[in-house]
Amino acid sequence: MKIGLFIPCYVDALYPEVGVSTYKLLTHYGLDVDYPEKQTCCGQPQGNAGFEKLSVELAERFESNFEGYDYIVAPSASCAAYVKLFHPHILEGHHPCTTTDRIMDVVEFLHDVLKVTQVPGKFHHKVSVHNSCHGVRELGLSTPSERMDHSRYNKIRDLLQLVEGIEVVEPERPDECCGFGGMFSIEEPEVSTRMGRDKLRRHEETGAEYVTGPDSSCLMHMQGIARKEGNKMQFIHVVEILANGI
Repeated sequence: MKIGLFIPCYVDALYPEVGVSTYKLLTHYGLDVDYPEKQTCCGQPQGNAGFEKLSVELAERFESNFEGYDYIVAPSASCAAYVKLFHPHILEGHHPCTTTDRIMDVVEFLHDVLKVTQVPGKFHHKVSVHNSCHGVRELGLSTPSERMDHSRYNKIRDLLQLVEGIEVVEPERPDECCGFGGMFSIEEPEVSTRMGRDKLRRHEETGAEYVTGPDSSCLMHMQGIARKEGNKMQFIHVVEILANGI
């Protein structure tokens, strides 16, 4: 199985340790992992800002960079969802879209494709799970709370519970948005900040030492609010916990 590792631009620039942990974890399971060095942004910022036409060239470049891989794995539910759901429309009339069926968030890949039953990580801490909006409602990483049925699941929690020493909890209103929303946090900073504060309080109420999730962007937003308020809550991407100790 040949894996193309997609590291979103904000992870590459701000959280390179998340990319390194993803690589270490995938190779731990014996996979052939390649990092196409010419990869760039997937085009999500332009699309979210209303300039979807500016995403065409980036989507075409994504296609050429990740041609020939069995799966494309990314440590970002947000960017994986953008490629999967929006690239087909963006590329229509420009370029064939072949990556939409092969792109996966790393949590989705580990849970659904590899179906792992053990992880190398050890993490003796209480951790609150942040279910990011893209992961919940676009990739199906957990059950949306608005679904009034009993078939509830959470792939993030399933993987974390394999980690030695961890205590996993979830906040009240577990899939409520943290308020980041990419461009939303810039265009509506007051609303975004208030939503982030509300979400942070709910994570605090669990008594957790750490907040984790599949999107560094959401964690960054809450961490920024926490630091401004002198809050000592710590934030860590889920893949860093799963790979901890490798």
